Amino acid sequence: MRRQTIPGPLLRMPLFLQISAVAAISMLLPSAHALVLRDHATSRSFFYSGLMGLIVVTLIALAMASRPSRHSPLSQLLSLFATFVILPAFLAIPFHDALKTTTFFNAYVEMVSAVTTTGASLFEPARLSNSLHLWRAEVGWLGGFLMWVAASSILAPLSLGGFEVTSQGAPGRTVVGPMRGPGVDPRVRLARTTMTLAPIYIGLTVAVWVLLLIVGENSLVALCHAMSVMATSGISPVGGMDGAHAGMAGEGILFLFMFFALSRLTFSSDTVARGHARLDRDPEFRVGLLIVVVLPLLLFLRHWIGAIDANAAENASLALRAYWGSTFTVMSFLTTTGFASADWAEAQQWSGLPTPGIILMGLAVFGGGVATTAGGVKLLRVFALYLSGVREMQRLVHPSSVTPEGSETSRIQKNGALLAFVFFMLFAVSLAVIAAALAALGLDFENALVLSIAALSTTGPLTELGSSNPVRLIELGNMAKAVFSGAMVLGRLEMLAIIALLTPDLWRN
Repeated sequence: MRRQTIPGPLLRMPLFLQISAVAAISMLLPSAHALVLRDHATSRSFFYSGLMGLIVVTLIALAMASRPSRHSPLSQLLSLFATFVILPAFLAIPFHDALKTTTFFNAYVEMVSAVTTTGASLFEPARLSNSLHLWRAEVGWLGGFLMWVAASSILAPLSLGGFEVTSQGAPGRTVVGPMRGPGVDPRVRLARTTMTLAPIYIGLTVAVWVLLLIVGENSLVALCHAMSVMATSGISPVGGMDGAHAGMAGEGILFLFMFFALSRLTFSSDTVARGHARLDRDPEFRVGLLIVVVLPLLLFLRHWIGAIDANAAENASLALRAYWGSTFTVMSFLTTTGFASADWAEAQQWSGLPTPGIILMGLAVFGGGVATTAGGVKLLRVFALYLSGVREMQRLVHPSSVTPEGSETSRIQKNGALLAFVFFMLFAVSLAVIAAALAALGLDFENALVLSIAALSTTGPLTELGSSNPVRLIELGNMAKAVFSGAMVLGRLEMLAIIALLTPDLWRN
């Protein structure tokens, strides 16, 4: 019998306290950055907040050291929920103290947006200092890594977050498997997953940063964009690709690293419970590639027809830039990163035709891969619904036919399509309820719909590009901001996970 590893003192701490300690330590980076820039007030805000956080976490850990604590997957899911709801209040302390010209609630909403990798900002880039931009990007980056780890160690054992389509267990119930089940301490699984994925996540981020520096990007902008593309947060200190200096080369680098949000198999096979662990056979990756190839061609064809009417179709340079702008932007919104290419506007000027924001909203709703940092419905669920639709049409022609299990369906369980449909309906109902709530608080229908999709798909830049006029979050009332914050948490954890938190097993004893 395999011997169970005894967790060390740090692992005995509740997960929420561990995450809070990491958040406190992470404040040293913007503190040091501000100190180098001789912004001593901002440096002190982050340093004292981090020090205070470490002291509080240590005192709570010492007080709870002698008390027995429960470490089940459901209790870890509750800690994950608390991370997105309670922890932003701590993250907002140095942000509010350093900015000084906003309310604490606005700072809280900003941190909820960052830690859920939504990336919607209440403030214009010029209003924030470089250290505050770095802090927003770092919080988003840590939130993205948290989802990488939580997918394997928390959501997969509970058949949540898209795993309900592939696993053999019911959503919210522990599934027995490798490093899972009643005999495995969830703290050990969490530690092993963290130690395995941390070098990959950090290494990929450093690689993007260095490559952006090589092509001429500013150091801070390169680091923030590297963090944002790995976390799919879309946070930028210069307002996106329009303010970047790397040009098309920089966009090409970001485009390549966005593929890590299409499928978890691009960086790990730790969540593959059935089927092939091969990227070329992964349905999510193949569906994502199909969308990235076909949709830009259709958009380019539409703009090219408009350019013929405008007598500009013979300009090959503008045509290529228009095609690249469509390709990059489609990939960015499909992965819920939300960066729009600098050539996205060029395509509209070339043809004289605007690109409907509904296309970007649809891409964000589709989302990226299961167990990645991307939000949305997820490509695996979309693929399961597609297979179910094809099968039903086949049965109309051949009612008695039997479909053998092949490589395409090997990762999807028997009731996968049903569970995918249930999730899609929950997503649609959540979208309707949130949009209605925002409309009741004074927003028009278009802005309410854009904000709802931006929050549930964790694609904050939709607030700028999803409608004819950008939605200014800072002008919303406090109730509307609270609804938007709740929607971001719901979009990050998903409705099935929220329902799982209501199970009596979690709250008993």
